[in-house]
Amino acid sequence: MGAAMGIPIISYLIDPALKVQSSEAWIPLGSLEGFPVGSPKAFSFTRSNINGWEKTVNSYGGFILVKSGGDILALSNRCTHLSCSVNWDEGREEYVCPCHDAQFDIEGEVNAGPPPHALDQFETKVEEGNLFVHFPAVKAHEG
Repeated sequence: MGAAMGIPIISYLIDPALKVQSSEAWIPLGSLEGFPVGSPKAFSFTRSNINGWEKTVNSYGGFILVKSGGDILALSNRCTHLSCSVNWDEGREEYVCPCHDAQFDIEGEVNAGPPPHALDQFETKVEEGNLFVHFPAVKAHEG
């Protein structure tokens, strides 16, 4: 009788530790009309992660560039040097990282500084006039 009662209790206690949560998602950013052509516009979103009984919430962001031909470029706002947040400098027409003066052109390519490669890109899609970015599975080295 103790075993019959103990199995559901043990299952209840270990179930959260065994669940796998998908870290991939399509994130809605709103109407495509809200993004100007030719000028990067910042976006941000949060994702929660459940690891057993621990829940963490992380913020992510980037920039959407709608090109004159209609192509859409979604760039991460994390510098590829040490993951500091980059900002779009309208006057300089480049993304600038305040940590070590890294500079990226409007399409995320390295202009100057220590970054090893261009800004990371998000995959995009438009459905019924709304823009979505694909949040990929988090890599083991990301936090």
